Amino acid sequence: MSYSIPSVLTVAGSDSSGGAGIQADIKTVESMGLYAQSVITALTAQNTLGVYGVFDVAPDFVCAQMDAVFGDIRPQAVKVGMVSSTDIVSAVARGLSEHAAPNVVFDPVMVSTSGSRLISQKAIDALVRELFPLATLITPNIPEAEVLCGMAIETPQDMESAARILYGMTPGAVLVKGGHGAIDADDLLYLGGSCRWLKGKRVETENTHGTGCTLSSAIACGLASGKEVFEAVLQAKRYVSGALRADFAMGKGNGPLDHMWAHREAFGSLEA
Repeated sequence: MSYSIPSVLTVAGSDSSGGAGIQADIKTVESMGLYAQSVITALTAQNTLGVYGVFDVAPDFVCAQMDAVFGDIRPQAVKVGMVSSTDIVSAVARGLSEHAAPNVVFDPVMVSTSGSRLISQKAIDALVRELFPLATLITPNIPEAEVLCGMAIETPQDMESAARILYGMTPGAVLVKGGHGAIDADDLLYLGGSCRWLKGKRVETENTHGTGCTLSSAIACGLASGKEVFEAVLQAKRYVSGALRADFAMGKGNGPLDHMWAHREAFGSLEA
């Protein structure tokens, strides 16, 4: 008997090391039991040590990919990640608008885990102007929120102030991720005009490559499955925490998360 499942579209850059971007998104969606589709905005030459090159996809071809996806297997949610140029921002915004894309989770990727800058200032201005208004949820981390708000974020009160500023830029909700904090991994969800703190215990690991991509994709999975924003974020945090605790030892730098951590026992030991 045939059947169908919810689909999640990821619009992002390709990570040749497999730990972030399109590859992390697809692993996340499939591991959570949904169907993954992709629109690639850029190719990157990177590994766990750094980013060595970025090649942007032509904006017209970004639009062609979006048209192809929405014209056949319509996604129930869209995760938007790396959009590195103003022309690509406009192409993605146009595609989302023309196809009335539902449940858009926007992760404003600006800097890689290894510290490499991935987006220009003009592109940042464009994404605030063109993509933020289309988002159901935006998910900046603390460094990204500092850039977007033009302020230092050092305390929980600073996070709340930043969330309110960002909430004025989008009709959707705001999740300020606290993973870059000095003590804990508490996130702040600004939803419906009020702050909700989501407590999180810091996982001691250096293998965090692709954490933001993974979280935003996992949230999109929750929304695609019919969950409200708050429940989708909680589910995604649990998934990411488990992927971090697995403490993958892959690569010579900041290694990736184990996106399949919940399925390892079913597959049996890799050493067997």
